[in-house]
Amino acid sequence: MALWVPVLGALLMFIVAYLCLPGLFRQRRPQEPPLDKGAVPWLGHAMAFRKNMFEFLKRMQAKHGDVFTLQLGGRYFTFVMDPLSFGPILRDAQRKLDFVQYARELVLKVFGYQALPEDNRMIHSASAKHLMGDGLQELNKSMLHSLSLVMLGPNGRSPDTSCWHEDGLFHFCYNTLFKAGYLSLFGYTKDKEQDLLQAEDLFARFRKFDLLFPRFVYSLLGPQEWLEVGRLQSFFHKRLSVSHSLEKDGISKWISYMLQFLREQGVDAAMQSKFNFMMLWASQGNIGPTSFWALLFLLKHPEAMQAVREEATHVLGEARLEAKQSFVFEFSALQHTPVLDSVLEETLRLASAPTLLRVVHDDNSILKMASGREYLLRRGDIVALFPYLSVQMDPDIHPEPTVFKYNRFLNPNGSRKVDFYKAGTKIHHYTMPWGWGVSICPGRFLALSEMKLFVLLMVTHFDLELVDPNTPVPAVDPKRWGFGTTQPSHDVRFRYRLQPMK
Repeated sequence: MALWVPVLGALLMFIVAYLCLPGLFRQRRPQEPPLDKGAVPWLGHAMAFRKNMFEFLKRMQAKHGDVFTLQLGGRYFTFVMDPLSFGPILRDAQRKLDFVQYARELVLKVFGYQALPEDNRMIHSASAKHLMGDGLQELNKSMLHSLSLVMLGPNGRSPDTSCWHEDGLFHFCYNTLFKAGYLSLFGYTKDKEQDLLQAEDLFARFRKFDLLFPRFVYSLLGPQEWLEVGRLQSFFHKRLSVSHSLEKDGISKWISYMLQFLREQGVDAAMQSKFNFMMLWASQGNIGPTSFWALLFLLKHPEAMQAVREEATHVLGEARLEAKQSFVFEFSALQHTPVLDSVLEETLRLASAPTLLRVVHDDNSILKMASGREYLLRRGDIVALFPYLSVQMDPDIHPEPTVFKYNRFLNPNGSRKVDFYKAGTKIHHYTMPWGWGVSICPGRFLALSEMKLFVLLMVTHFDLELVDPNTPVPAVDPKRWGFGTTQPSHDVRFRYRLQPMK
């Protein structure tokens, strides 16, 4: 035993040296961005960054300006904070910046899915075919049916449905949209009541995984939490397995198209199940939280609620929400809701905070800023954009950026406003909730349709009110910065009831 002590000690010293030496010896070269490695070898600024990314990057921008390189957990991230300089990064015509590499590493860690080189092209092709035009209309019909089932139950209206119910607004929105989205995409059995119970169980476990997700990505879980994540992953792989799917009807053509592609590529059934888990997360992880913020802002701003209700009444006409009955509704009307579009765009501006990442392919790659200044980037470093801070909260682009203005994205004549400026220059990327370029969310049209349908139904078919009308809008949970739509630090209680038949 004594013989192994010095061997293990030497091995530990080697590991520490391997991790720390890159941070100790890296120095800023001529023409490189300002380098801030932090005080802790290898970790650098990782702990402060993970504690509150938004506040930390504000401090770094104030200290270093619009471009700086940070050491975060053994890797180097160059943050570009000037939105007028985003264009070359997002377009990247010479393919010197790679989005796919980092994404593959992440989905393997989080979902267990080993991505194929053709996956990105396949997902965009499937989305263009089934999440736009007639394909989107078909999914909208399925989503509306699922929302009716979730909101009314398998037997439709009962005396209880017109009574006041109290719930947390975040829980209600997330739960309702997750279950409806899951059933729309992954199908039903013949027992709708059992389907709803299974969807409820699935959401409860999804929420557990969701709460662990930020620290899981950063490898900050405790031993018991790692075991819990493993159990949850195994549960989802089993529940979303191909064999389980064969028992259902109505699986969306979008999901079926992608699974067919994987089968043709020789991907086994176990890996297809992991792909399903990834797509469940991608499709359902943000629409519930976004809808929470949208409804909360409407409840806190009566003039906005009134404007949306008037538009919704015009769009929906005499259509009624009834289980087991067709909802008579022209889905093309979803393209003619400028007020609701502005509300959702403003909600996403205030609540969506993804990080856009690109891995540098070549040494001495040039980053050209709008000012004309050029910086050199190193191979293996990661270029990072955080549009929430650099675009969506910029008072030059969006005056009073922390204030919800439901008509911010409307022109005086009611058309969509797309002209925004920074320092007198028109800016193309004035909000970026869906990412941009090669990493733009392929399911954004479906997500918007789902949220619009949900909000339209809620404001026209339900009476809604906050339990405490004076409750403030909760702060953002600081752990959620950088992971798509933010989530509140605590829930907000509200009451709702289905309006009586007229």
